[in-house]
Amino acid sequence: MGTLAVVALVGRMVAIFSLLMLVPMLFSLVEHDPAEDAFLASTAVTFCAGALMSMATRRFRRELQPRDGFVLVGLTWLVLPVFGALPLWLAIPGLTATNAYFEAMSALTATGATVLQGLDTLPLSINVWRCFMMWVGGLGIIVLAVAILPLLGVGGSQLYKAEMAGPMKDQKLTPRIADTARAIWGTYAALSLACFFAYRAAGMGWADAFMHMNTTVSLGGFSSYDASFGHWNSPAIEAVAIVFMLLSGVPLLLYFAALRGRSAMPFLRNAEVRAFYGILAGAIALITVYLVVHDAYPTWQEALRHTAFHVVSVATTTGYAADDYAQWPLFAPMLMILLGCFATCAGSTGGGIKMIRMLLLLKQARRELVRIVHPNVVNPVVLGGQAVSDRLMQSIIAYMMMYGASLTGLTMLLLFSGLEPVTAFTAVLACVNNIGPGLGEVGPAVNYGTLTDFQTWVCTFAMMLGRLELLSVLVLFTPQFWRK
Repeated sequence: MGTLAVVALVGRMVAIFSLLMLVPMLFSLVEHDPAEDAFLASTAVTFCAGALMSMATRRFRRELQPRDGFVLVGLTWLVLPVFGALPLWLAIPGLTATNAYFEAMSALTATGATVLQGLDTLPLSINVWRCFMMWVGGLGIIVLAVAILPLLGVGGSQLYKAEMAGPMKDQKLTPRIADTARAIWGTYAALSLACFFAYRAAGMGWADAFMHMNTTVSLGGFSSYDASFGHWNSPAIEAVAIVFMLLSGVPLLLYFAALRGRSAMPFLRNAEVRAFYGILAGAIALITVYLVVHDAYPTWQEALRHTAFHVVSVATTTGYAADDYAQWPLFAPMLMILLGCFATCAGSTGGGIKMIRMLLLLKQARRELVRIVHPNVVNPVVLGGQAVSDRLMQSIIAYMMMYGASLTGLTMLLLFSGLEPVTAFTAVLACVNNIGPGLGEVGPAVNYGTLTDFQTWVCTFAMMLGRLELLSVLVLFTPQFWRK
């Protein structure tokens, strides 16, 4: 009965998801592009499917139990890309169902990995849909649902805990979880609006500004051009992207707290935010010097410009490219991908293991080193002036063990399929951490379209696994989860 109650809610979300297709359909109608029929058919199929799922299971409607939240999160992220892929599959000649699903999963997980070539020649509405899905998925379909499920008579606290990125999921700035979700989305919308007008002022057209706003604040990285930001070759546009990627890489709830308190202190006191900006500044300085020493660019100003853009892009898991950084000396792109594994903050739209976990792991390592020298010393892990519980540290260590096991297992699968090592390893890193481009055959100048169907499905699963923070997905595969 519990599963049917979850299916009923998924049906409602699918029906609501169909209404989002009206946004690209509007562009299609205005531009009279050939994707109009694809969106009409997809909207109808998606709405009918959602309505039928909901109606067939409506008598099983009940308050969700904690385990139902995990099932709903997993099922939603499996099902929505099916319908998100429909317009792509119908409108793009030769696109396979596997690649269409991969593209939709990449959009909804804000990964930014693509299998498509010739983006410049695609119908405008298709590019709008790819980018708009990324905006919706950037913060999480489920967090949005937390705000509206109470209106449907269903509580959402357990969904928020299953979906929200980072280990500090119980922190709330408002008494009700739905109010917290609304505060997050209000901040997200305001940031998006500011980004849109900034891109327009920097020289983008209205449609391009809308699409790239979607993929900047979501830290997703899709573009409507094969050359990504290299299409404009504009320092002003790149500067706008850098600013809003940096703004989106910190916890969105801090903006709400700063606005409510009319003070920037929530940012200044936050150890995670300070580490985020400090590490990015250090990486930009180091890689700039490294590229100048290796004569990668003729002047240090040009080296600084390209370094700043790409370090921020990759480290925040956005994945934009203005140049083929895979051609840089290997140390530089590998360091950027490493930063993408942990640099963004919990509660932001970025992927990866999150900066707060890295800080706590480093503090735990230091604690153990001190304990070796002074076995009886009381030396708790402290962050932000508060002691961190051993239970939370155990959870983080378990997460990191599963993270390492997942990277190893998925990389071995790609190696087993015949993919060369650099491509296999960086593809898994890029997908699990929702970065997008890797190196080798999936580098910034190429894409994932050369992978076999098996390799594509491995990467698709990796994107979902990373977006839902591993444990939210892997717990579904344990026998204990399904026991009554």
